Amino acid sequence: MLKKVPVLVILAVILSSVPGQAIEIQPFRTSNRSPLVQIYGLPAAERSALLAAGQWEGTLSYDLASNYTRHASGTESIILDGETSRLNLALRHGLSAGWEIGVDIPMLWHRGGFLDAFIEDWHSFFSLPQGGRNHAPRDRLTYHYERSGRTALNLTDATEGLGDVSFSLGRQLVSQNSGRDSVALRVTLKLPTGESDRLLGSGSTDLALSLSAATQRPGPGGDWALWGNIGLLAMSDGDVLQNQQRNLAAFGTGGLGWAPADWIAFKIQVDGHTPFYDDSDLDEVSTPAAQLTLGGSLGMSPHTQLDLGVTEDIVVATAPDVVFHLALRHRF
Repeated sequence: MLKKVPVLVILAVILSSVPGQAIEIQPFRTSNRSPLVQIYGLPAAERSALLAAGQWEGTLSYDLASNYTRHASGTESIILDGETSRLNLALRHGLSAGWEIGVDIPMLWHRGGFLDAFIEDWHSFFSLPQGGRNHAPRDRLTYHYERSGRTALNLTDATEGLGDVSFSLGRQLVSQNSGRDSVALRVTLKLPTGESDRLLGSGSTDLALSLSAATQRPGPGGDWALWGNIGLLAMSDGDVLQNQQRNLAAFGTGGLGWAPADWIAFKIQVDGHTPFYDDSDLDEVSTPAAQLTLGGSLGMSPHTQLDLGVTEDIVVATAPDVVFHLALRHRF
């Protein structure tokens, strides 16, 4: 599949050279892809202008996350070294009276991967710190956490399968200026359909409530957009790090976009959340997380957009070193 990504990008650039209507600047539909976090029902940011009655929207997104962190403190030690891929199909449907329903179906892969050499060379070329990555075996899969002499987490064999499926219900609270100014409320229910012993799911049933708002206006050099959301995630007791899992987490997103032409937009987005675990001195386990995504959108047609983004952890070790994000969205 990864070999097809450059072909899609080239095709998008060719197709998007044909001018169309003003591009709709939407948030990056991604969140923390740490193997310890993405198993829970942390929702990705979404647009706050819900679909009109009868409309459908499908988004096929792919996140390739490269993890490397190794720390020890007191009686704890952790190694997160490997690549995790997430392919997610998100379907949304507009109902009457400002309601929207949706479903997300993810597939996950945990592997040793192939990005280690590229990332080491990149860091070396720009004189960036390696963080110990250059001294570790390349293309290894080791997700291991030890506490008080006991192994609490250990995944070393490549695995893949269905993740935790989620369902959503949205309500339009404000829609003005042809949807350019909007506020929406969403409820998301995540079910434990993935196998928790292979880190494909958490084993918990999660419920998220979020409020999102956005505005898109013409300005100097093109259209400008601002968006944000805040929310709470409630989780039942799961199977991963059972004695340390929290049952409540807060999350939020803020973003800025600029479309200098009707076929392209540049975007920057910050995502963060409170810890999903406690009773630990390790940043990977119980420190509030934050990540930054840079990239943009290409308008392939009036109803189809391609998102490209690169995500880095701005609070080190709380999210993957780097995530390559690709999302193809079509409205019909």
